[in-house]
Amino acid sequence: MNIQQGKSPKISLNCNNQLRTSLKSLNKYPKTALSNRLLHSRPINFDIMQILNDRQIRQKIKRIAIEMLEHHYGEAEIILAGLNNNGLGFAKLLMAELQPIAPKNTKITLTSIRLNPANPVEYEPSIELPAEALRNKPIIIVDDVANTGRTIFYAVQPLLKAVPKRVEVAVLVDRKHKSFPMKADYVGLSLATTLLDNIDVQILGVEEMAVFLA
Repeated sequence: MNIQQGKSPKISLNCNNQLRTSLKSLNKYPKTALSNRLLHSRPINFDIMQILNDRQIRQKIKRIAIEMLEHHYGEAEIILAGLNNNGLGFAKLLMAELQPIAPKNTKITLTSIRLNPANPVEYEPSIELPAEALRNKPIIIVDDVANTGRTIFYAVQPLLKAVPKRVEVAVLVDRKHKSFPMKADYVGLSLATTLLDNIDVQILGVEEMAVFLA
């Protein structure tokens, strides 16, 4: 993977075998709860790479905010609909960037969409704002990561009752293995990853924001 800015070296410490060899020496001593946990623990994954740092994330937020205003020039209101906790957190960061640069006649509204990503049909997805407030308005669904596209696909459901003017998607990281017909309109970083890779977005309750690939 070629990251132009802020590239962090990939940590590949193949020490699981050495670690387990050392841990097996614990058999020479009386077994304790700690030694049992260590001996039967899962292999430790040392292959972690930082793909975005705090400065890069803030730059991407600024760029996405500018793109949103360009695409919705002249709109009286733009609605950011954050998807669950991380999506709402990312939407708040976008809103903080949008408000100082948005035209005075353009209102930026924040709302949230709630659903269960693991089982989207467990309960009906819901949006905080009433349908009347969404009607004939541009709505941007915001999430931290777009994986297969399933979660965002189901997040559109509560918007269908409102007849919005336009529905778009903004994500910080877009992974290129979609299983559902969803396309992100605003993307911070696009990655060609495998299904086994994990993207860890740290933007809530941290001093320095970061995104990691593991």
